[in-house]
Amino acid sequence: MPHAVARLREERLARSLKPFVARGSRTSRCERCRVALSHCLCAWQPRVATRAGFCLLMHDIEPLKPSNTGWLIADVVPDTHAFGWDRTAADPRLLALLADPQWQPVVVFPDEYAEPGRVIETLADQPGRRTLFVILDATWTQARKMFRKSPYLDGLPVLGLRPDALSRYRLRRSSRGEHLCTAEVAALCLDLAGETQAAAALDGWLDLFSEHYLAAKHHQRPDCNDARHRALAALR
Repeated sequence: MPHAVARLREERLARSLKPFVARGSRTSRCERCRVALSHCLCAWQPRVATRAGFCLLMHDIEPLKPSNTGWLIADVVPDTHAFGWDRTAADPRLLALLADPQWQPVVVFPDEYAEPGRVIETLADQPGRRTLFVILDATWTQARKMFRKSPYLDGLPVLGLRPDALSRYRLRRSSRGEHLCTAEVAALCLDLAGETQAAAALDGWLDLFSEHYLAAKHHQRPDCNDARHRALAALR
């Protein structure tokens, strides 16, 4: 069954008035992993049970981009939900998820943009409730707008991460190395929640995705017997 981001992609394509043309659109891609068929990495996809979940609020065309890394979160973490962001109306399914008593939603965003009373530095253990990390999947400029213009998020606590390393994501360019890609943010969230195996699996899956994606682009063959491939194969 397609995961949440794949379903959102199909919903977005169904609404399109014209085809979405991504960079490298002439490449024949695997529908599952979005990498060139010659470099498909589905055989190494990990899936790890977690207590924490993710809610991806995605800007308009993010689900359509082959390089989107929110897709990788849904690959690894079963309880991943994905919704398209709209400035004027929130998806009723999103509002129902945020109100679901089994979840404690936490918005992951730099804390300097939030009122001090909303900012948290650690995750409080609330009996009977699981942490739901709400991540804005967009460019940095778009994400700031989404944070400001999503009133249904205003009452939620805000978790500002403090990464101790620069982004290693190589498929999109950023002028600021401290701006992590969506999957890197999610891996830090999992680690903070004590889900260390899932965090490592997501980090490894991001690295493998990037490796295969770039190898296909440059007509190279990855070493499918190296330690990284073997480690992910063990989690299938």
